[in-house]
Amino acid sequence: MRTVSRWFQRNLIRIYAVIAFTYLLIPVGYTVAFSFNDGGRSNLIWKGFTFDNWMNPCGAPEVCTALSNSIKIGFLATLFSTILGTMIAFAIGRHKFRGRSTTNLLIFLPMATPEIVLGASMLSLFLTLKINPGFWPTVIAHVMFCISFVVVTVKARIASLDPRLEQAAMDLYANEVETFRRVTLPLVAPGIAGAALLAFSLSFDDFIITNFNSGTMTTFPKFVYVSAARGIPPQANVIGSAMFIIALAVVILGQIVGRKRAVK
Repeated sequence: MRTVSRWFQRNLIRIYAVIAFTYLLIPVGYTVAFSFNDGGRSNLIWKGFTFDNWMNPCGAPEVCTALSNSIKIGFLATLFSTILGTMIAFAIGRHKFRGRSTTNLLIFLPMATPEIVLGASMLSLFLTLKINPGFWPTVIAHVMFCISFVVVTVKARIASLDPRLEQAAMDLYANEVETFRRVTLPLVAPGIAGAALLAFSLSFDDFIITNFNSGTMTTFPKFVYVSAARGIPPQANVIGSAMFIIALAVVILGQIVGRKRAVK
């Protein structure tokens, strides 16, 4: 008994880690497994193994249209929020101005506010301005809540920079533009890239704010929600699995590149 008790004490953290990762990966495993299910329109019961779903991911009606809308919205929301968020992060992280503390506080409001409140507020604003819900209102709504995550991520990267590197560049007769382009921007680039990936993930995955402001337009999360009542088609599992694999590949690639840079 003592030996077993000591073993548990030494490996308690590992046991917790295994349980946590198992809990997190069970839904992913279910999604990947049922992407190979020969279930037809209903994908609730396992009926057999097939590659047909992966060979024809657009087999379900409107699934690729919904995916295309989500990718377009995610790309535009990521582009605009990354540009605006990066500029705000540099303003807050590098400059002192009146209202800086208030601005810093306001940045966190979209992150702390429930999405249903943000979605309803944006819808009320659009209706007041006589703008019908649709593609561009959804993009604007996504930019609004993605900016906060971009600012927080990039600002953390800016705060970790060593100012002596920029001072050294200017001592070597580089002007402010050259210092920013050759020193500051390359150092901040990993933070900007991480913020962009986070913004795209949040935008692509969003349902609540999108449901309020998209009108009749269907995005991939809305497609999955509507299809859940009659059984999510296996093609949706294929797309979900593909997105997970792509995200995992990007993370692994980032780790490999980071290690190679660290070795150099």
